[in-house]
Amino acid sequence: AVPTTPDWFKIELTDVQTGETFSMNDYAGKVVLVETMAIWCPNCLIQATQVEKLHEALGNPEDLISVTLDVDSHEDEAVLKEYAASYHFDWHFAVAPLMVERALGNLYNVEYLNPPLSPMLVIDRDGHVHQLEYGIKDAEKLQKILQPYLAK
Repeated sequence: AVPTTPDWFKIELTDVQTGETFSMNDYAGKVVLVETMAIWCPNCLIQATQVEKLHEALGNPEDLISVTLDVDSHEDEAVLKEYAASYHFDWHFAVAPLMVERALGNLYNVEYLNPPLSPMLVIDRDGHVHQLEYGIKDAEKLQKILQPYLAK
């Protein structure tokens, strides 16, 4: 039986750089790395830079998707787009809709709405969600964490 994926997987997100909509369900069968952030958060920028290095280190595999969700309700798509573009980050950046924020806080931990902790989740190929420890994780550490999921 296919595990029931959380409802928030169905919620449409808008990639601020391309304007395209997507949802976590679109990436079923792939490994998705989800990070929550805010533009004002210095740790988030450090963490995003490590995510970029991770993709480079792995040779940008097509089955590893990165999604960065802005959980600051005072930030909008325009400022997020400018932010992502200014650092040349080329993966999905989206403003988290309230329903997604609530789901992250309720299902995992309210700390997912506290960007300086560098909260991250891994969604495996079967749609199971794994929480990573808080704090900035360098590319090498992320690679070790993701390797078993990618190997499947």
